[in-house]
Amino acid sequence: MPPKESILPRPLRRSFVKGLLGTTSFWFLPENLHWAEALARDAEKPYQPAFFTPAEYRFVDAASERLFPQDQYGPGAHMLGVAEFIDRQMDTPYGKGSTWYMSGPFQQGPANLGYQLPFTPQDLYRHGIAQADAYTRQQHGKVFADLSPLEQDEVLTALEGGSLVLGDVPGRVFFEQLRTNTLEGAFADPLYGGNRRMGGWTMLGFPGARADFMDWVNQDGAPYPLGPVSINGEQA
Repeated sequence: MPPKESILPRPLRRSFVKGLLGTTSFWFLPENLHWAEALARDAEKPYQPAFFTPAEYRFVDAASERLFPQDQYGPGAHMLGVAEFIDRQMDTPYGKGSTWYMSGPFQQGPANLGYQLPFTPQDLYRHGIAQADAYTRQQHGKVFADLSPLEQDEVLTALEGGSLVLGDVPGRVFFEQLRTNTLEGAFADPLYGGNRRMGGWTMLGFPGARADFMDWVNQDGAPYPLGPVSINGEQA
């Protein structure tokens, strides 16, 4: 299957990653093939979501892959286990909004006032996914996860631009929630469920939780010679 193209994350994924890796197609270097094959096998192992329903999990997996797609520079959200990361985060104080100030009144205001909705991350996903799938059923006769990549990009673009409203959830707010969590899942320590086999860190040449890597700082773009390490001591 050829690498998928996404219209959404080019400045973030394409330019940013390309700038870090130069012109080398890192993903397909011979020395990386065994690691890439192992990562692909891991991505196909079944996972039972704890918060999302199977249908909701399919949405998150499909949408996050469009935001952070696999390409010649490295693995995408699906291979990195981003959906699993987000599912796990929903069962934390963050996902439940336990540490948030959630008392009213809830009024729209300037952006500098911060988040002004009565929804926790759990609520945003539950309501947002249901409304997004209802919209795509009406427009295309299919849920979001069953749309073509181009159709999925069109829906995500409408959400990002604010032209698609998901009931009580503004489309732009839902999009930012999904995009933020997708990036977190791609680059957080694998201890939390994403960044499988430290694929995100390996792609960037990031050392991870190594105690000391100062010998390789400020060397004018010289590649870091050692692989990343997780908090739990696992190495890529």
